[in-house]
Amino acid sequence: QFMLIIWLQGIWLPLHGYDFSQTPLWAGIYLVPLTVGFLVAAPLSGILSDKFGPKPFTVGGALLTGASFLLLIFVPVDFAYWEFAIVIALNGFGSGLFFSPNWAEMMNSVPADRRGAAGGMIATFQNSAFVLSIGIFFTLMVAGLSSKLPGAMFSGLTAQGVPAATAAPISHLPPIGVLFASFLGYNPVQQLLGPLLHQLSPAHAAYVTGREFFPHLITAPFHSGLGVAFGFAIAANVIAAIASALTGPRTPVPAAPEPLGYELAAVAGDGSFEPGELVVPSVPEESTAPPDKPD
Repeated sequence: QFMLIIWLQGIWLPLHGYDFSQTPLWAGIYLVPLTVGFLVAAPLSGILSDKFGPKPFTVGGALLTGASFLLLIFVPVDFAYWEFAIVIALNGFGSGLFFSPNWAEMMNSVPADRRGAAGGMIATFQNSAFVLSIGIFFTLMVAGLSSKLPGAMFSGLTAQGVPAATAAPISHLPPIGVLFASFLGYNPVQQLLGPLLHQLSPAHAAYVTGREFFPHLITAPFHSGLGVAFGFAIAANVIAAIASALTGPRTPVPAAPEPLGYELAAVAGDGSFEPGELVVPSVPEESTAPPDKPD
């Protein structure tokens, strides 16, 4: 989601007439198909997995999500919105297919009296993975940007009249700063150049701070970084599909039974024994008196 938001805020929305200050709101609006796909699939897969078993939905959902990331690699950076909406809706739908039956399968694999602890561990690992994934994706994105962004930034700035001595250090700033400027709704070039804009001609200053300069500048490097990040996402989903396919039906382990002595003592109504003590039910002695004669 962070990658898609930066894609929208840094490139697509400015190219389609949105001011950088408006892009945070509109990026969320344009990502609604992702949420809709998830909201449709999650309850549906939960209901159907109860009837047909979880494996088709966990395996199919992971593969569908991976396929949607593969499609996103081939979507052009300046895309037609309808094709982007379809692909992210498929992404949300695949995630929803996977989520509900996967959670239920994990919960059903533990004893009933351990499900509270199991739910806590699932939530812990899931939230930890959310945080870790942000670091992994941004690291991969920055790695992809670092190879192409400095050269593109330097040539683009110098072409607009920025002195080479000024453009060189700006172009070698960490790419994460450029990404987060657009992510927070600021014009990245305006933030980078600052007072240096007054040294440019009015026409060049207006162009480099306009809606087209930065998106065109970052398009090729950003697409390279997207390919690396989405490649990792595809690999993660394939691993999830394989792991889901290898799981088998598990019978919940019953809770440990009480010792036999407790059961026998409960029947005899005597609780004065010690654990481990052998309890033998008493047998009434046979009567030696002659049986009563019938009248």
